[in-house]
Parts: sequence; structure tokens; C-alpha cells
Amino acid sequence: MTVETHDLHPGHRPPALLWHAGVAGFVLLWWLVYHRLSPLADRLTGLIPVDRHSHTGEAIAFFLYDVPKVMMLLALIVFAMGVVRSFFSPEKTRALLSGRREGIGNVMSAGLGVLTPFCSCSAVPLFIGFVSAGVPLGVTFSFLIAAPMVNEVALVLLFGLVGPAVALTYLFFGLAIAIVAGFVIGKLHLEGWLQDWVREIHSGATPPGGVEGEDLTMVERYRLGLQAVREIFAKVWIWIILGIALGALIHGYVPDELMARIMGADAWWSVPAAVGIGIPMYTNAAGVIPIVEALLGKGAALGTVLAFMMSVIALSLPEMIILRQVLTLRLIAVFIGVVGSGILAVGFLFNALF
Repeated sequence: MTVETHDLHPGHRPPALLWHAGVAGFVLLWWLVYHRLSPLADRLTGLIPVDRHSHTGEAIAFFLYDVPKVMMLLALIVFAMGVVRSFFSPEKTRALLSGRREGIGNVMSAGLGVLTPFCSCSAVPLFIGFVSAGVPLGVTFSFLIAAPMVNEVALVLLFGLVGPAVALTYLFFGLAIAIVAGFVIGKLHLEGWLQDWVREIHSGATPPGGVEGEDLTMVERYRLGLQAVREIFAKVWIWIILGIALGALIHGYVPDELMARIMGADAWWSVPAAVGIGIPMYTNAAGVIPIVEALLGKGAALGTVLAFMMSVIALSLPEMIILRQVLTLRLIAVFIGVVGSGILAVGFLFNALF
């Protein structure tokens, strides 16, 4: 049996095969490095002239372990979801949601919000596009609540840092808030509370945002994944560092008893306080989850911590400022009130059960 060796020469390999092999090699290398992070962090901490079990040593070890861990989790999942997202352009999303009735539409839009996690800066063109395509207002809100709050970064980082139980809990109740809040807002029939110029958009108008390629090769999708990694890292790396640094300080210096007293289940006011603190914060899932990890490690109640995280991601002040361009203040107040009530309910429920 003869083998045509020229087919095996690297110069004759299809580019797609090289890309597939490169992605597979990257995943294998990622897995090998990821499982060596803990001993590596301990070794690096040992090189610093501090007592490993002191407050400073604990904080440094936390920081040196979490920075590469969060960065690696973020890189892998953003690349993967960048590829997945190439199948879900805003135009396709609008087409899937157009004409859907409330209820089914809320469930579909919340699910699409998880798969197509557009950032807050995309809220305005998406909202306009949804309205112009005839998507009901409540269905639109389900998507806009789920997209930032129940996104792939939050879920994967939660899974990697605090375990699958918390990640699945967050997924379930985040989707529940998005579906129920959107359904309630839809039943209130508040289309008249949109900004005038948004209501005047004709259903046949061309929505902003541009059209993405329909027939992409896998190589092009891989490139979109890499582009997503570059763009997202450029936006969030500083918040990751700041969030982990704050988490390290909490982990190393804040007494367990103090944290349990402030954010414990016994303090009834801790849940609304956590929501009140979370709303004006300017961060994202990548920056807030290391703080969540540290708070849980110090004995903070799960419900209070989840309420804090949800409020930071879903009701951030910068997002409200962006949405002000298309929503009146009355509709923004209803949006905050409905979503905030759902977050408070999750916090109190989990503090009562766990």
C-alpha cells in the first residue's frame, strides 16, 4: 500500500485543518496549565518574604492564583462563545423574536440573551432594532435583562471559582427574573413610555447595527472568536485586576465574623443593602465574581451575595444612562423596580433556605 507523501506535507495542508489542530492544541495546553495554577501560586507566594499564613500572605496567594485563573477562564469561554455568537447576529435574533407572543417569547428571548450576550453599549441599537421589528416590549426586556446578567462569562467564572451548585443556581434564578420581569412589564402595556422618537420608528425601518455574514467558514468563525477575546480583554482586564485585588483584601484582612455579621442571613437588611450598593457600582461579571468568591469564603450569606452580584450586572448605573436614550424616566423606574424586586426575592429566598 503506497502513501502519497505530498498530501502530508505541511504546505499542502488545508488552512482549516491547521486551525482545527491549533484550537485543539490550545485547549489541551489550557487544561494542562489550568490544573497547575494552585501549586504555581503557592510557589510564587513562597518567593515573597512574607508568612504564607499571615493576612498579607493569604491576600497575595489569593491574588496570584485568581488572576491567571480568571484570565484563562475568560479567554477560553469568550473564544468559544465568540464562535457560537457568529451564528446569532442581531438580525437573526430579531427575526427569531419578531411576532412572538408574550410568555413563549419571554422564555425564548431570555434564552437567546444567554447565548448572545451583547454588552450594555449595544442596548440602544438592539432596543431600537427590536422595537422596529415588532418585538413586544416585554419580550425585549427579557432579552435585555438576561443578556448582561446571565451571560457566559458570569456562568463559567462562577462554575470555576465557586462551584457548579452556585453557577446553576445563578443560571436558574437569573433566567427566572428575566422571564418574569419581562412578562410583567409586557402586561403593563408601557409602550407609551418609550421616548417619542423610538415610538415613531416604522416597523419597516432598517434597524441599526449592520448585517453580519450569513455563510461563514469555521476559520472565519475562529477568527471572530479571537477578535472577541482581544476586544473583551481590552475592555475588562483592568476591572478583573481591581476586582481580584478587592477580593484578595477581603480574603486576607476582613474577619470572618465581621463579614458574616454584615452580609449574613441573620441580618434582614443585608439583602436590600447589597442591592443598593451594587446598583451604582461600575463593573462586570469578570470583575465582580472574584469579590463574590471572597465574600462567600468569609461566610457571607449566599442569597445576599447573589443579590449583590445580580444588581451589579443587571442594574448598573452606566446601563441606565445608556437606556435613558430610548426609555423615559418612568419606564426606567419601572424596569429597576421590577428587576430589583426579583433580585430581592432571590436574596431573601436563598437566605431562608440555606
